This record gives sequence, structure tokens and C-alpha cells, in this order.
Amino acid sequence: MDKNLTSSLEDYLESVYLIYKKYNSVKAIDVSRALGVSRASTTEALKKLSEKKLINYGRYDAISITKQGESIAKEIIKKHNSLYNFFREVLGASDTEAQTNACAIEHIISQDILKRVIAFTEYYRKNYENEFKNNFYS
Repeated sequence: MDKNLTSSLEDYLESVYLIYKKYNSVKAIDVSRALGVSRASTTEALKKLSEKKLINYGRYDAISITKQGESIAKEIIKKHNSLYNFFREVLGASDTEAQTNACAIEHIISQDILKRVIAFTEYYRKNYENEFKNNFYS
């Protein structure tokens, strides 16, 4: 993954990817609305992502994501989903709390720790899910 992406740029890239995946088209206003940020902030972020060759962006054109951008976005989403599942399933966090924490931590977690979280979540699902829920979440 590109180490030069800030957490904010990762959020923009993730948003571009998710919107494109859902609608096969992305405009700057779509990204702005999805993230709840100003159009000026969105324009600046999209320019930076374009400079890094992660998206194709022209001021009045539809936005497309490059192969490298798609790869990075998928990795960010994988991190988010893995953390969300851990917080929700293993720790019993509420949906909102799991989402909020996953969004914050996805940007800073190391690959090694993420692998451990994924492995533990899978182990938990296979071996202890029902027992744990019955004892701790009743």
C-alpha cells in the first residue's frame, strides 16, 4: 500500500471505489456528499489522488479508479471489514461503535496486527462463538 496516503486520502479513495462499484460512475459531488465534506476539500483530495495515479480525474469529467487505486481501496475495505467484524462479533460492540472504531483504526493498524485480528476472529468463529456469547453477552 502507498505509505504516502493520509487517512483522509484513504477515505476519499475508498469512497470513490465504493461509489463506482455501486453506480459505475463517480462525480466529485457524489464523493463530497458521501463523506459529508465541502466540494473544495473534495476537489483538492481528488487532485492529489490523481497526481498519485490512483484515480483519473478531470474537473468536469466522471472519475474513474486505476488498477493501483482499486487495489489500495480493496485493501482499505478489507482492513475496515476485518476490524468491524472483530469489534462486532468478538467484542460485542454496537454497530455504530464497531463502525466508528474500524474507520479510525483501519488507517494505522499494521499488517502483522491485522493478520492476528483476522486469525483470531476466524478461530473464535470456529471454536467459541456460541459459548462466549452465552457467557458474556447474556
